[in-house]
Amino acid sequence: MGVYQGNDFKKVSGGKKRPHRGNRKYEIGDYPTLTTLSSEEHQVVRERVRGGGIKLRIKRCLYANVTDPKTGKSRKCKVLRILETPSNREYSQRGIITKGSILETELGRVRVTSRPGQEGTLNAILLG
Repeated sequence: MGVYQGNDFKKVSGGKKRPHRGNRKYEIGDYPTLTTLSSEEHQVVRERVRGGGIKLRIKRCLYANVTDPKTGKSRKCKVLRILETPSNREYSQRGIITKGSILETELGRVRVTSRPGQEGTLNAILLG
């Protein structure tokens, strides 16, 4: 289901503004993909986006690609829990992962560097 992203109904003065036309296809957006931590394997969804491209979205995830900045090596490791989500405090309580989230993994604390709901991968970098 699409979400209307236009701003036809805003008026600075506070007066009532009536729409002069209907909604357009190019003004339709979508609800955000809230990637959650789960005990199962990854669930990746393929979606067609505007222009005919394909976008991979992670619905549920269990593993992250963790990079150690000192050595430059990357490893796939299991995510244990979500410690903090700076974009929304409620997200860490609900188990939602976004870019910038701090996770606890098998290797230690990591920060998410990818956008899992947009890119289809969960990449993270090891913190000190």
